[in-house]
Amino acid sequence: MMLPTLPENRRLAGFLKLGLFVAIVVVGNLMTRGVMDGLDLVIRPSTEPALHRIIMISMAAYILLMAIPFVPGVEVGLALMMILGPKVVPLVFFCTLTSLCLAYLIGRLVPESSIAQFLREVRLVRAANFFAGFEGLTPEQRIVRLTEHTPQKWLPWLIRHRYITLLVAINLPGNMVVGGGGGLAMMAGMSRLFSPFAFVLLVAVAISPIPMVLLLFGDAIASWPI
Repeated sequence: MMLPTLPENRRLAGFLKLGLFVAIVVVGNLMTRGVMDGLDLVIRPSTEPALHRIIMISMAAYILLMAIPFVPGVEVGLALMMILGPKVVPLVFFCTLTSLCLAYLIGRLVPESSIAQFLREVRLVRAANFFAGFEGLTPEQRIVRLTEHTPQKWLPWLIRHRYITLLVAINLPGNMVVGGGGGLAMMAGMSRLFSPFAFVLLVAVAISPIPMVLLLFGDAIASWPI
């Protein structure tokens, strides 16, 4: 489906949206650095009340930052687990799951027509026309369309085994170049290829390895000589 030519004011609106997104990413990265600096606190009885407040604020910020694409919010969760040990691991796990589900929900709520319109506004015409072709299709029809338009032989396999692909991508080092955990979760929601229940289970499995290791062996790891 070809999209009509947009007037100049709509193109300006598209670039303003893009600028707003870039600003959110930049602010998110700055906030992550700020939260990390705030966790640099010596733990002693006199700092315990402040530490509790810092933990609660950090967890709230962590949920927000982890859900933003291209923001390394996961660093906050890892820092909390390393500093406080196994006792905070379940809380970090729950906040990570909440954050990625929030990103997925945002992706699901984005109207499909608005994605193509935004791409059109920023003059990515071919991408806009490609996304417009998915509007109203069922997940099965989307998979067929995607596999028909992928020149590389390995892409159809990744699409058909999308749950395994997403699980690996979430744990892949360097996944920040494709949006990080929040970006991947948001794209999963926007694709409409992942059912909500299956997505929650997948994410719970995907984010469990490090928390499980720290939960079981955190005290032993902390006692290792440096």
